[in-house]
Amino acid sequence: MLKLGFNSAILGDFSFEHVIKFAGNHGFSCVEMMCWPTDNADSRRYAGVSHIDVNNLTDKKISEIKYVLKESRISISALGYYPNPLDPDAGKSEFYIEHIKQVIIFP
Repeated sequence: MLKLGFNSAILGDFSFEHVIKFAGNHGFSCVEMMCWPTDNADSRRYAGVSHIDVNNLTDKKISEIKYVLKESRISISALGYYPNPLDPDAGKSEFYIEHIKQVIIFP
């Protein structure tokens, strides 16, 4: 069965809870949640949106995320973070790669 969702970056000014409730109230089944670092300086449109801060997750926050998803009957289809890990600036490249790793190991 096809699941219809959207990328949470389009609701970048709203909280995780608001995005999920919006999805549930408008017939969506899933959301790609943005996970950019909260101290991101990227100025591209939609870059820097973070609805899940993977660097500061606690067991309590994970439980809250799962509760909101269950209550709204919404699933997370993907975790989004789109930097350029091949940036010629070695410092930026390393930062991007390390954050990608954090997104991947998100529980």
